[in-house]
Amino acid sequence: MLKVLAFQIADSVDIKSFKAAFTAEIYYADSEELFYNIDKEKLIYVFKYGIVCFLNHTEVEMTAFLQVISPYCKNLLSERLSEEFDIETHAPKIKLGYNKIEITETDIEILRLIMLNVSQSVALDHYDQQTNILLEETNYHTQILEKKGKLDLSGINLKKYIGRTLNIKNRIAENLYIFDSPEETWEDENLNKLDIGLKKTFDLQARFRTIQEGLQIVKENLELFKDLLQYRNSVVLEWIIIILILVEVVNLFVEKFLQ
Repeated sequence: MLKVLAFQIADSVDIKSFKAAFTAEIYYADSEELFYNIDKEKLIYVFKYGIVCFLNHTEVEMTAFLQVISPYCKNLLSERLSEEFDIETHAPKIKLGYNKIEITETDIEILRLIMLNVSQSVALDHYDQQTNILLEETNYHTQILEKKGKLDLSGINLKKYIGRTLNIKNRIAENLYIFDSPEETWEDENLNKLDIGLKKTFDLQARFRTIQEGLQIVKENLELFKDLLQYRNSVVLEWIIIILILVEVVNLFVEKFLQ
C-alpha cells in the first residue's frame, strides 16, 4: 500500500530557484512544476501554485522537505490544507474508490497522474476558501448598500478593498488553467481513462465551475462598486463646481454693492 499526501503550503513556490537549489533526481520539470524521483516508490511533486505532494514518505521526511522548500515560498500559510489518498498496488485491474485507488502496476506515469489529481483537489479546496472569503466580504458590502442606499466605505478605503479583492481574484484566476489534463493523457488511452476517473472521484470539474461562478459574482459586484465610486466622485466634483460658481457670483454681488 502506497500513501499520497498533498499539502497547500503557500500561495506560490519559486520553481526556478528551488530547482537550482534542490539537486535530487528530476523525472519531469517545467516552469510550473517539478517531479522528483527520490527513491524506489518515493516521489515528490512540487507545483508553482503552492502545493507539495509526497508519495510513500514518512512524517519526518515530509517535515524535513517542507523546511527545505519554505524559503522559496511566497506567503506561507499558517494552516495547511491537506489531502490523503491510498494506492493499492498489484491489483487485478484499476479500480477507483473513496480516497483509494487499486492499480495493476506501479508505473511512474500512473503514480504521477494520481499525485497530480490529489494535488489539484487540495488546490481547489484552497481556491474555494479564497473565493468564499471574497463572496462573504462582497455580500457584507452589498447588504450595507441595500440597508443604507450607499457603500459604507470612504473613497480611499473602497479603492483599497477593490485592489485587495482584485489581487486575490487575479491570483486565483492565473492558476485555474492548471486543471486541464496533462499532455501525456492525450497520447495514452489508459492514462486518459485513469485521468477521467480520478477527476470524477475528486469531483474536480464541478468544484472548478463553482469557483469560476463565485469569481464571476465577485467580478460583477466589483464593477458595481467601481461605478458607485465614480458616481460618488462625479457628484463631489459637481458640488465643488457649484460652490465655486456660487462663490464667484457672491463676489460679483459684493463688488457691485461696494461700488
